[in-house]
Order: sequence, then C-alpha cells, then structure tokens
Amino acid sequence: MFNSLSDRLTATFKNLRGKGRLTEADVDATVREIRRALLDADVAVPVVREFTARVRERSLGAEVSGALNPSQQIVKIVNEELVEILGGETRRIRLAKTGPTIIMLAGLQGAGKTTLAGKLSKWLKAQGHSPMLVACDLQRPNAVTQLQVVGKRAGVPVFAPHPGATSTELDHPAGDPVAVARAGVEEAKRTLHDVVIVDTAGRLGVDAEMMEQARQIRRAIVPNEVLFVIDSMIGQDAVNTAMAFDEGVNFTGIVLSKLDGDARGGAALSVASVTGKPVMFASTGEGVDDFELFHPDRMASRILDMGDVLTLIEQAEKNWDKDEAARMAKKFADQEDFTLDDFLAQMQQIRNMGSMKKMLMMMPGAQNIRQQLENFDEREIDRVEAIVRSMTPHERVAPKIINGSRRARIAKGSGVHVSEVNGLLERFAQAQKMMKKMAQGGMPGIPGMPGLGGPGGARKGSKNAPKKKARSGNPAKAAQELKDAEARRAGAAKALPTGAAFGQQSGDFDPSQLNLPKGFDKFLGK
Repeated sequence: MFNSLSDRLTATFKNLRGKGRLTEADVDATVREIRRALLDADVAVPVVREFTARVRERSLGAEVSGALNPSQQIVKIVNEELVEILGGETRRIRLAKTGPTIIMLAGLQGAGKTTLAGKLSKWLKAQGHSPMLVACDLQRPNAVTQLQVVGKRAGVPVFAPHPGATSTELDHPAGDPVAVARAGVEEAKRTLHDVVIVDTAGRLGVDAEMMEQARQIRRAIVPNEVLFVIDSMIGQDAVNTAMAFDEGVNFTGIVLSKLDGDARGGAALSVASVTGKPVMFASTGEGVDDFELFHPDRMASRILDMGDVLTLIEQAEKNWDKDEAARMAKKFADQEDFTLDDFLAQMQQIRNMGSMKKMLMMMPGAQNIRQQLENFDEREIDRVEAIVRSMTPHERVAPKIINGSRRARIAKGSGVHVSEVNGLLERFAQAQKMMKKMAQGGMPGIPGMPGLGGPGGARKGSKNAPKKKARSGNPAKAAQELKDAEARRAGAAKALPTGAAFGQQSGDFDPSQLNLPKGFDKFLGK
C-alpha cells in the first residue's frame, strides 16, 4: 500500500548519508522532499503541514546538531512523528465489564464491512472469545447471505432473523434493522456469547437516511465500540467521510480495509490525525485470516523500510508447529542427517505462516527487492512440494541414489522439467551440508563462529588457526587465567552488534545470501 511513499522517503534519506554535519539548507531540502512525498501519497494537506513543521523544528534543534550521526537522527525523528500521526500507541478493544461486549461496524457501502465482520470475529475467537454476528444490513441485496457465508468460513454463528433485500425489492426492503440489532443482543445474552458484532448498512455516499439509521441502532444497543471501516484506497475523500461519520455516530476506532491494495493509500495516514480517533485494526488481504491488530510503531517502520520483525515473529509463534520444532531440535542435537522429509516438513511450516511475499516484505530493506518479490510466483512452493512427494520414501532419505532414470520419473510425476529436479537436489545438498555444520556448532564462511574459516573462526588444523596457549602449572594462576579468558569472551560477545557476526550492518537484509530452496531463484533475479 505505501510502496510509493516508502520509496520516496528512502531515497530522500539516502541523500543525507555520509554527512557529518547538516546545515539548515540540508534540513530544508529534506523537509521539502518529505512534503512532496506525503502530498503525492494523498496525505491530507493540513496533516502534511503539521507533520513537516514538527520534523523541521526538531531537525534544526539540539537533538540533531549534537548527534554523532545526524542523518540517522532525522530518520528517527521522522519515524517518531509518523508513529504520532498514526495514533501513537496500539489501541485494543475495550471489553464490557458485564454482559456481552457489543461492537458496531459503520462505513460506506463497498468499504468491506461485511467481510471484515467475519475477519474480526475469527480474530476474537482465536483470542478465546465466543463472538456472534448480527446481520443488520437489510438494505444491500444479499448482504445477509454474504454475512452468513463469511460467518461459516470463520466458524462463528450469525443471527439473521430477516433475509434482507433481494434484487426484486430494492426500493421497498422489508424488516427493521434497529429491531434486528436489539434482538441480536438479547440472543447473544441468552446463548452466552461474550462478543456481539453488528453489521450495519452503508450507502455509496454519506446521506442523512444512512446516518439516522446508524444513530438509531447505536441508541438501541449502546455499543462498547463503534468501529468506522474505511477503504484505504478511497483517496482524499477519506478525511471528509471520516469526519461525517464521526459527527454522525461518534465512532471510537478506525479499521483500515484493503491495506494490501496498490493505491497510494496516504489518506489512511490522515484519518487518525484529523479525527483524533485511533486506528485499531487493518485488513491486509481477501482471506478470512488476513487481519491484524494495528501497531502504529510497526507500520511506521514498514513505511521507512525498517521492517516489521515483531509481527513476523508473532506469526511464526502462532502458526509454527511446536512438536515439529522440538523434533527438528532433537535431530540437530543428535547430529542426524537432514532429509528431504525434513525439508518438506519445513516447507509446510512456512506455508502455514501465510504468503511468502508478505513475510519477506516485513524484513528490513525489503523495498530493495520489491520488484523481485512482486514477480515471485507463490506456486513455486507447490512445485517444490510436488517434486519431493513424487519421490519414494527411500529416495527422500537417501537422495544420492537418485540417478538419471529416477530423476526423469520424478519430473514426470511432478509435472516439471528434469532441470528443476536437478536444481532442487543441488540446493538440498547445499542445505544438508549447512545443517551438518550448524549441528557441529558453526557455519562455513561466517566470521566469529567456532570451527570455521574466517576472522576469529579458523578451522582446526589450519595454518591460520590460533595456537592454544599453554596453561600455567600453578593451580591458582591457571584458575585466574581461565577466569580472565571467560571475561574477555563475555565482553566481546556483549560488544558485538546485532548482525555483525554475519558480516552485515544491523538492520541490513540481503536475501541473496540465504540458502533458499528451488523456486526462490526467480524472485531473486538469478
């Protein structure tokens, strides 16, 4: 969504690198480029003015002039100001102290309220709640049916006493949405559901009839949260729409839908700042699981191409099979061979985490390979899995027996060329060697790792390996020497910055250095 804005800001900050001191002209030029980038991304003009004024004021202050690295300090300032206009801090749902928590969804037609109701219900269900959906959109044709379908996919019950409008009764839809909303809350109390999500009707534009209906529903059910669902691709009109709904129903939080779109999306940055209401959730895809809590600090990091590793870790913790991880850990400890069955299991673990594109775009510096990621075909993972599954159990354990005729059979069984089978086997052989080195306590070519070539990590028996110093025969002196050596090692480990052991600066990410399975070559452009 924010690719264009991210590219512009990243290019702006590159011009500041290497400057030991920033003049007022440098700061003005940087602020001017930031202003252009925000305006091009459809951020509201009042928000841009306020944002750039704060950045300029802070950049000309003591916190930059006294910094050892002024350019990094300006990036820090921009990051903090972005977090501020995005809401400042993560805002979670306020749960009711007694009775069910009532959540009302409001927004224009086409913003994605009905789909989002299902996503929110599944997310709440995963949090240990028992949600129920209430179909109060009796205006749009087949809206009730759509909510029932979405609810079924999410595994959540839907209260829909009225079928809603059909294509034959658009002008005279039957049913009272206010009565349905009130009855839905009573049904939730009777069936002991602790969260009620009320899906209301929208219009193609803001009008008095829609607002009055929304106000009546709000008065009837007294919701704990009123979430305004807004299309992230709506453009500059997002601010006017948000202000109209804030005045009409006084919403308590914002949900950004279609955040995976390719529009400039800067208007989404404006809504929280203009209305003073926090962005609480974001919809990031069409699937019922493509939904996440909105963290302003993490979104700011994504915009500035600093990655979102915390979200990546959370996804891994949520989807990673702990039993499989324990099995692999034991296999490493016992120094057993890494087989194609293990490789297949790891591929399935990665698949469970979701889209590879989305995961890799959360890595720091991912904007540098965005074009390759966009060209990457997710079906390559399916082809790799098909190749491995076309092998016999014995071939997966002992891939060295796979000769020319076996490779032809595997290629035919998986529907690929023999060259793709050859490529996978070559990469697997490299991965197997790497796993074996890791099991022995190190990896080749990585500085600072024991038993390895490279600075601080020479192999045993090599000419460059440091000679072991003889220990003193005096027991007290030998104990002191051992204590001093341990202190030096601890000090060196503490002083080593993150990523330095891998020959990289902290925050850099070069996926071409990874030993990825066959199919990842294509998006790396190799």
